[in-house]
Amino acid sequence: MIALLLALGSSLAYGCADFLGGLGARKAHVLRTVMIAAPASLAVELLLWPVLGASFSAGALGWGAASGVASAAAFALLYRTLALGPMNVLSPITALVSAVLPVGVGLLQGERLGLAGLLGLPLALGAVVLVSAGHGAGAARPSRTALLLAFGAGAAIALQLIFLHEAPPGSGVAPLIIGRTVSSSVTLAAAGLLHRRLGTGKPAYAMSAAAGVLDSVANLLFLLAVRSGDLAVVAVVTALYPAGTVLLARSVLAERIHRGQLVGLGAAAVAVSLLALT
Repeated sequence: MIALLLALGSSLAYGCADFLGGLGARKAHVLRTVMIAAPASLAVELLLWPVLGASFSAGALGWGAASGVASAAAFALLYRTLALGPMNVLSPITALVSAVLPVGVGLLQGERLGLAGLLGLPLALGAVVLVSAGHGAGAARPSRTALLLAFGAGAAIALQLIFLHEAPPGSGVAPLIIGRTVSSSVTLAAAGLLHRRLGTGKPAYAMSAAAGVLDSVANLLFLLAVRSGDLAVVAVVTALYPAGTVLLARSVLAERIHRGQLVGLGAAAVAVSLLALT
């Protein structure tokens, strides 16, 4: 139950971070937003070091660095995917792949689900697709390149979560610190190489920093969740993060929630209830 609550918190934090990051990216090039979010995110994890501890063992360094590389790849592939569009087709594919792969790894590692879990898991996967899909998904067909990129983005997100799960349980926040350092270095290096293409728009500093802070909180809650629960359950609940983004967009931007998304939110609530019984 504790793992489930932590996973829900991680999902909510990821959704809020995506919402704020998306708003920030409207004001300036997305890499300018990341240049603010990444250091803010790393600062939070460094502040957590004295509180939660960190053991920089070989396992923590290796798995943390791997998660950082996967995180940087996920960022590049995701935004390239969404740029090609259509978002309302590709976004659900990305979210679904990011959930299915960790579930498969967890089951292969010997995790077992009761009847409630066997019902809740596929229901949650369906909710991920419905919540993250927009209106009129059948109006446009993505190219083969866009589909491959969507699968790649989902796989990179999944690998980031799997690598964090594999880090030694007693390593504290070391995997997060290493991972964030690696991913920040990669994205900042990319921003330096592409500085001529970034334009002159000033980033939303407070919004971008808040997105980075929330992303760190989400990573921490996920790490704590998989240390106290099953990867299969934690990953699929965390993948419900589009629900938080959708609800914030409705509350703050007055965006309409479409019928399919409402069904997805209801399915998510039922799925989480079933998983709580596992």
